[in-house]
Parts: sequence; structure tokens; C-alpha cells
Amino acid sequence: MLAFANAKINLGLNVTRKRPDGYHDIETVFYPVKLNDVVEITDSENTICLVKGIDVPGDTRDNLCLKAFNLLKKDFDLPAQQITLLKNIPVGAGLGGGSSDAAQLIRLVNDKFKLGLSVVKMQNYARELGADCAFFIENRPVYAFGKGDEFQPIAIDLSNYYVVLVKPPVHVSTAAAYAGIKPVIPSRSVKDLIHLPLKTWKQHLENDFESTVFSKYPEIELVKKKLYQSGALFALMSGSGASVFAIFEHEVSLPELENGNKVFYNI
Repeated sequence: MLAFANAKINLGLNVTRKRPDGYHDIETVFYPVKLNDVVEITDSENTICLVKGIDVPGDTRDNLCLKAFNLLKKDFDLPAQQITLLKNIPVGAGLGGGSSDAAQLIRLVNDKFKLGLSVVKMQNYARELGADCAFFIENRPVYAFGKGDEFQPIAIDLSNYYVVLVKPPVHVSTAAAYAGIKPVIPSRSVKDLIHLPLKTWKQHLENDFESTVFSKYPEIELVKKKLYQSGALFALMSGSGASVFAIFEHEVSLPELENGNKVFYNI
């Protein structure tokens, strides 16, 4: 059995509070995009994780999909599985690829072994794996708050626009990005700002990580500037970086940005 695990972008992101448990409270809008990994599970003598496609740093024994499988195995008598990932979503890019893979692994195991898990129950398992993991169980636009794992459905549709994603050749550490943050409660919530006309988002929607990340990686800020120079209605770094997405009214070609960066069109 296999599933397509899609990425997300953040339409605005505010870090509002440092929590006693060491996490941060945030508020953002998670929006799913058409950029996918492939997750497959097959019967096997031993439970292992194989990763193909783009290079993923670290040991596969620490892969989030394997952690998701072992989490379910604590509660259910599951036979050994080979988990195969075909990675296409850039790593260290603020796109939630690893979280999405793990969420789809939970869905696959639930379907294959007829565990009968509800959406809420699958989300609760996902919350144990990462702050944004639960979002990918339902994969619909939400206003996310708390650690990024509490959701309210939100009516936002970008299907009439042309969305482009640019990933510079840098890897941004989420921990390092948070280290430079000074939490502030915004005067207006992303939940309200997202309903303003899209052409005004540039003046209102921000990502609190940009100032810290841009100072360390000016090439990411340069990508954002070039996207606006190319006619983007709105451009923003996704998550804690390093990717930058842009929303255009019409289809575009960005050969200048393709030089040295990965560019994904019409996501």
C-alpha cells in the first residue's frame, strides 16, 4: 500500500509565547500544496525504513515514519513492515515533509490492518511525533495555534492562483531559528488577516522567523526579493525556512531563480 504525502506552506506565522515545557506557542495558517513524497508499506521479515530520492541527513533508524509505526505497534499487534520513502519534498525547508510522511504512515497502517482509528485518534498519535504532524491527517487549510497542533478549519482557497516554491541550497535548523525569536502577541491575528484581499497580504502577513533567518542566510531574503521583482502578489518564507513560496496571478517562468536553487512550479 502506498500514499502520497504532501507538503504545506505557512500563510503567516507568529511566535506568541515561550511555553514552560520548552516549546513555543505559535499561530499560523497551514495550507496544503501539491508537492509530494511517496510512502509505501509492504510485508517484511523485519521492520525497516528505506529512503530513496533526495538525500536525507541522519540515520534511517531515527526516521519519523519508523517512530510512527513503533508508536502504533505499542497498542496493536502489527506484523513487521518495510517502510519505503521516495523523498521529493526538500528537507530543512519549512514544508513539513517528515511530518507528512509520518502522518500518511499512520493512515496507511490504519487502512491496511483495519485498526478502525478515527481521525481524532490518528491526530492524537501524530501529535506525539511532531508539532505539525497532526495537520497532515486531514490535509485541509486550518488556522493552527498552541504548539501548532490545535486547529480550526479556515476558508481559504488558492486554486485560482499560481503558486511557486523556491528552495535555496541551505538547510535551516528549526532549533536555531527559534533561538533567535522573541515571542510577541500580534495586534491582529493571522486568523483575521488571512481574510483580507490577497493583494494586501504583503502589508499585513508576516513570518516571525524571517528576520533571524535572513540575517544568517541573506540568500533566502534575496530569493524573496526576486520573487516580488518577478511580479508575485505575495511571497513569504515557509515555516522556519529555508524555502520561500510566492503567489502569482498567472503562470510564470523564473529561469534566474532556477540557477542554484530548486524551483517548484504550480504547487
